[in-house]
Amino acid sequence: MTAHSPPAADGSLSLPRVSVVIPNYNYAGPLELCLASLDAQTLRPYEVIVSDDASTDDSVEVARRFGCRVLRAERNAGVSAARNRGAAAARGDILFFLDSDQALSPDSLENAVRLLSADPGLGCVHGIIAAEPLVDDGPVEWYRTLHAHHWRLKGVGPTPTAYFAAAALPRRVFEEVGPFEPTLRDSEDVEYSERLSARYSIRLTDRIVAAHDEEHRLGRMLGEQFRRAQYLLPFAAAHRRRPGALRANSGFGMLAALFTVAVTPLAVLHAGLLALPVLGVAAFAMADPALLGFVRRKRGVGFLPLFVGLHLLVNVQIALGAATGWVRGRFDRDFGARAGRVSRPTVAADLAPLSDSSTADLPGTRTG
Repeated sequence: MTAHSPPAADGSLSLPRVSVVIPNYNYAGPLELCLASLDAQTLRPYEVIVSDDASTDDSVEVARRFGCRVLRAERNAGVSAARNRGAAAARGDILFFLDSDQALSPDSLENAVRLLSADPGLGCVHGIIAAEPLVDDGPVEWYRTLHAHHWRLKGVGPTPTAYFAAAALPRRVFEEVGPFEPTLRDSEDVEYSERLSARYSIRLTDRIVAAHDEEHRLGRMLGEQFRRAQYLLPFAAAHRRRPGALRANSGFGMLAALFTVAVTPLAVLHAGLLALPVLGVAAFAMADPALLGFVRRKRGVGFLPLFVGLHLLVNVQIALGAATGWVRGRFDRDFGARAGRVSRPTVAADLAPLSDSSTADLPGTRTG
């Protein structure tokens, strides 16, 4: 098929060409659902680029079956490097970054284009997580999905924070701001948001919706929260928090969770102190009553105790991870430099690990 820019709804003007850039590492299963959602868009993408970060599963075969343009890295370098490779190869007017474990609602691409076209000062629009998981793998996944949907929906509107799991920005903006910081495998969105928001406005919108295949294994989910939280305090020290920044959890709730965990052993040793952990759990639950009301409406009262328990464990992991990151930032110079990095990286340095042979693996381009 020949690439083209589809006509606007009124037939008067052509819409900008959209290049969808999908970083991927070993997500063959959800990648198929992700790509199928792009086939169902009301605005067909100009091209779909799967930037594969040295996957060892069937991801490349899945992308090949959907006719995508595939960039294959020789070694795993992380999501930032994968996005940068895809963006450098893209030919569209708008870059839409989409994670490979997410599937878009049918009008998401069209809505993103119209929002950007209506406001030249808008540098990025990004979307919310759907209230239902992409793949139903049980209660842990439902917990993650409901929480992610609620706090993003609550933050809809102008914000200095962008999350690039489902986000669009004009190519000219990306070229001006520069690529993602390649040394960051976590919290790369936070670092990029600071550079982007210094030049352009950012909007979180519920007109872009992505169903997400969240982590469903408890241990891996808690480990992921701990790992990511290590960047919280170093970033806070190096970057000024801007008004309207998105927040997933409350500070009071985190303190209540830590208090509960700390006093529970005392209650086990002395029955007279049983009221302390009960008080801690009650305080934790009331830290975000709107969240509990939302969960009750979506999954029923019976799901609330499990949700609160999982949410408490997550908050404890975040607090422990943040404390670990603070210690690492003080004693590990390399970690501190990565966490506090604000300098603009260069595209050439980021693209060096990708050889000509790997970029030419699949020369075909998926077009609308």
